[in-house]
Amino acid sequence: MTVPTLPDDSANAVGSATITPAGRLAAAPAWARGMAYASIGLIVMSLVRVVSGADDLTSSGTVGATLRLAVPIAMAGLGGIFAERVGVVNIGLEGMMILGTWFGAWGAWQFGPWTGIAVGMIGGAVGGLIHAVATVTFNVDHIISGVAVNILAAGLARYLSVVAYDSESGGGATQSPPRKGEIATITVPGVSSGLKGLEDRGWFLISDLAGVIRGVTTNLSLATLLAAMILVASSWLLWKTRFGLRLRSIGENPYAAESLGVKVISIKYAGVMISGACAGFGGAFLAVVQASIYREGQTAGRGFIGLATMIFGNWNPGGLAFGSLLFGYSDALQLRSPDAVPALFLLVSILCLALAVRHVSKGRNVQAAITLVAGAGFAVLYATVDQIPSSLVYCTPYVVTLVVLATASQRLRPPAAAGRPYRRGEAH
Repeated sequence: MTVPTLPDDSANAVGSATITPAGRLAAAPAWARGMAYASIGLIVMSLVRVVSGADDLTSSGTVGATLRLAVPIAMAGLGGIFAERVGVVNIGLEGMMILGTWFGAWGAWQFGPWTGIAVGMIGGAVGGLIHAVATVTFNVDHIISGVAVNILAAGLARYLSVVAYDSESGGGATQSPPRKGEIATITVPGVSSGLKGLEDRGWFLISDLAGVIRGVTTNLSLATLLAAMILVASSWLLWKTRFGLRLRSIGENPYAAESLGVKVISIKYAGVMISGACAGFGGAFLAVVQASIYREGQTAGRGFIGLATMIFGNWNPGGLAFGSLLFGYSDALQLRSPDAVPALFLLVSILCLALAVRHVSKGRNVQAAITLVAGAGFAVLYATVDQIPSSLVYCTPYVVTLVVLATASQRLRPPAAAGRPYRRGEAH
């Protein structure tokens, strides 16, 4: 007895009928999905620019500022990833960034900018060590310990400023003297000047692509390039190495890792100190690269925004990078061109429409209706609001972060053991 089989053409037809474009995109490699989403985003941004006339939406200046403003957020968020992947919630990222700003500025004043960044990372790592001693060794509540680190860092920075600086040095209780030297920048020869004409023409998509390319190839700080390399290396470390596997396993079930011979305490300490070093890099970047001195309050809550981008990125460096760029973009836009901020209403309206279509395709009609109503509201705002008060424009990055978190919250899964106390041998 033989079993009937479909001809090859029929099998291909049946198989192709069951694979949707969304399914093919989901099955694609991560880099391919990233390129696809970036291409779609650029097309939408180009459409919004043409309709609204807000040329700064995709200008090279905005793109360059986005990269600079995204680095501290990305480094703080990366610190959060390393801590929570070993099961430690790190609310103290803000304090570790503060330590990074102070020690980074002091190191840059004494020895130069690159030494300043290295010293800032050490300062952040010391903050991470304090948090690790409290949470890992003494099992202090992670939130309480993180808040204590934030308070301690702010007070310590003020004290150290009073001790280290005087009027003759050019510093004081709330700021440091100017740094020594500069960090070099890179401009790709021929690209910036060659694409300027295309960017200035205002053509749909072509000018926007030229603006993006010019933004990432003109006056790019070597420190920004180093931050990008750290993100890529961290992704490789977490998912391609034995250390990364052990680190992630501790965040999911430390007792199971312990039963396999993993040194849980040591790796927890390493993860939290790496977390502090990353946050310290972000703080040092603020004081050494974005500015030439340390100023009190310089972090302005970026450690908490880093936590938000970590959650949006689903505890993954790739998603974190996208969330950081989103925050950096909204911040850059409100700084460079406040008049262009109302164009974001049209952008959000289009995104709401796309999200509603996705809800309908998955049978979530109630969510689709709510999203459509929200999109209609943003469309009305775009049609009726010509200018936003400067006090509200300043809040744009924080509002964008909240909206993105609310939108993405349904697909998130934190490490299972994040925030839970661990005592060696307790499970046996």
